Amino acid sequence: MSNPATNALARLIEALGPDSKRKGPPPVERWNPTYCGEIDMRIAADGSWHYMGSPISRPALVRLFSTVLRKDPERYVLVTPVERVGIVVEDVPFLAVEMAVEGAGMERQIAFRTNVDDLVSIGPQNPLRFERDAFDGVRPYVKVRGDLWARLTRSLAWDLISLGEEREMGGEIMFGVAVGGTFFPIAPVSSLDGAV
Repeated sequence: MSNPATNALARLIEALGPDSKRKGPPPVERWNPTYCGEIDMRIAADGSWHYMGSPISRPALVRLFSTVLRKDPERYVLVTPVERVGIVVEDVPFLAVEMAVEGAGMERQIAFRTNVDDLVSIGPQNPLRFERDAFDGVRPYVKVRGDLWARLTRSLAWDLISLGEEREMGGEIMFGVAVGGTFFPIAPVSSLDGAV
C-alpha cells in the first residue's frame, strides 16, 4: 500500500511539471554574515514582492529571493554567505496556493504548494497554526521552513476548515483538523459562532 503523505506531495510535484528540479533552498540558517542594514524591499500581505515601491514582476526572481529569506529574531532578512539585509514583511512571506489531500481522519495527509513553489507536507516540522483576524475570522498558516510561514488563501482556508471536526481536549470541545496523526485545534467550539 502506498504512503498517503507521499501521494499528496507527489501530486503537487507532478503539477509543477517535469522542468521543476526539486532541490532544497541554500543553508541560510548556517550563514552568519555581517548585517548591512535595510533595503527597500517589501513582501505585501497578498504575497507580492516589491522593490523600491514597484512590484517585482518576474516570478523567477521572486523565487530566487525567497530561497535566501530567513527570519531572524528581530527581522526578516535576505542572507548570502557575505551579507545580510533586512526587508519588510507585512504578514508572512508566503501564501499557500494549492492543496492536496489524501485519506481521512487521523490518517489524513495534506500537502501544500506555496506561491514560490515550495512544497510542504503537514507534519511535526511543518505544523498548522490558526489565528483570528480583525473580524474574528480564522486565518490558517502552515510552517514552510525555519521560522517562515505561509498563509492559506481564502479558498484554501475554507477547504481546510471544511475538513474540521470536533474533539475533546483537556475537558473542552475543540474544533480542528486531524492530519498525519496530529489534531491541530482551531478554537473551542463555544467560541466559533460566526468565526469561520
